[in-house]
Amino acid sequence: MKLNLTKPICFFDLETTGINISNDRIVEIAVLKIHPNGKEESHRWLVNPEMPIPPEVTA
Repeated sequence: MKLNLTKPICFFDLETTGINISNDRIVEIAVLKIHPNGKEESHRWLVNPEMPIPPEVTA
């Protein structure tokens, strides 16, 4: 799919240890930036959640 961009657009994805915002933690952050000329930049960071990762979120 061709995007007709006049400015860059960014997409991000968060992976967490669960869906409870009070107790669960981020374990991965990913960002994709698409420029008007089609160039793509991607970055990915792994984060130590400082808690065990439940088996049900790794499936």
